[in-house]
Amino acid sequence: MGIKYTILGLLQYKDMHGYRIKEHIERNFGHMWSINYGQIYPNLKKLEEEGLITMKEVVQNDEKGPPRKLYSITQKGREEFVRWLESSPEKSMILRDPFLMRFVFFGFGDPDRALELIDEQISVYQEQLGRRQANLQRWKHGSIFVNLIAELGTDMNQMILDWLEKARKELVHHFCTDEAGIKKTVKMNEK
Repeated sequence: MGIKYTILGLLQYKDMHGYRIKEHIERNFGHMWSINYGQIYPNLKKLEEEGLITMKEVVQNDEKGPPRKLYSITQKGREEFVRWLESSPEKSMILRDPFLMRFVFFGFGDPDRALELIDEQISVYQEQLGRRQANLQRWKHGSIFVNLIAELGTDMNQMILDWLEKARKELVHHFCTDEAGIKKTVKMNEK
C-alpha cells in the first residue's frame, strides 16, 4: 500500500494536519502496514505539487509557534484515489514482523531470554487487543468497510496472542526441569 493512497484515503474522511495523518496511520493501520514516518511530509508536498491535495495554513487559538498546515483532497485527488481503489492490489497480504524472524532463530540463543522476549510480545499484543476492542464500538457507527477491517485487526491480534501464549507454554514444557531440578540443555532446534 503506497503512502500516497493512504493519505488520499484519509483525506476522503476529513481535512487533516500532517501530524494527525501520521498518528492515524500508526494507531489504526499498524496491523496491516508499516511506514517510515519521514515519508509523510515529503509525500504531502509531492501530492500538493501534483494537484491532488491543497494545503492552507491555520492559526491555532492560544498556541504559540507557526500556523499549522491543514491538508484537503482535491477533485483530481478523489479521481486518482478512485482509480487506485478500483485497480487490483499490488501484492497479497503479508505479515511482516521482526519478532517472528528472531523467533525462527531462538534455538541458537538462551531459552530464558527467548521466553522473556515472548513475554514482551504477549504484553504488547494484550495492550493492542484491549485498544482494538475498545475501538470496535466506536467504529460500529461508521462505514461497513471500516468496521470489517477493525474486526479483522482484532481477530488477527487475538490469533497472534493465542499463538504466542501457546508457543510460550510449549517452550516452557520443552525446557522443563527433570525430577532433580536440573534444567534440560536440549537446544530448541534439536529433536
